[in-house]
This record gives sequence, C-alpha cells and structure tokens, in this order.
Amino acid sequence: MAMFHVVVQRSGPEWRADKPLEEQTGWEGHAAFMDDLVERGFMVLGGPLGDERRVVYAVEAESEQAVRETLAQDPWSGTHLVVDAVELWTIRLRGR
Repeated sequence: MAMFHVVVQRSGPEWRADKPLEEQTGWEGHAAFMDDLVERGFMVLGGPLGDERRVVYAVEAESEQAVRETLAQDPWSGTHLVVDAVELWTIRLRGR
C-alpha cells in the first residue's frame, strides 16, 4: 500500500548560491526528471523553502527505501541536492 512521505533535501556541493535555479548546471535533466515524477504520481507537492537552500517534497511511495531509490536517480542527486530526511507522514487534515 502506498503511503505519503515528507522529504527534506539540502543544497549539495555543486549548488551555486549565486545562480538562479534555471542556471544551475544540469538543470534540464533535473527538471525533466522531476516532471516525470509528477506525471507518474510519485511527487505530490514540492518546492524550495524560504532559505532557498532546502527543498521539501510530499511524495507517495511504498517505503522510505523506495523514496530514496527513486530520488537517487535524479541527475542532481549528490551534486546539487542531498537527502537530509525521509519521514512517513500521516495525513489527518485535508482541505482540498
């Protein structure tokens, strides 16, 4: 049974804070990968936090291992983004 998880990623060693997201090296590959995750239903919500150094995703997956294995395929994995945490998320409120 699929479950929801919250993922927190932070900037990796190749992230350039002086450049916008779309000007980072490998942007096209990362964007295509993320778009595919949305189309497949894995990625539910996602985006950067206010500090622009961390990203949070809500994903639907069978396990933490499945989340980590999926995100490890991102062209930015380990270079521009590093997984800090994957937590199981019990949703108790839904407004939409």
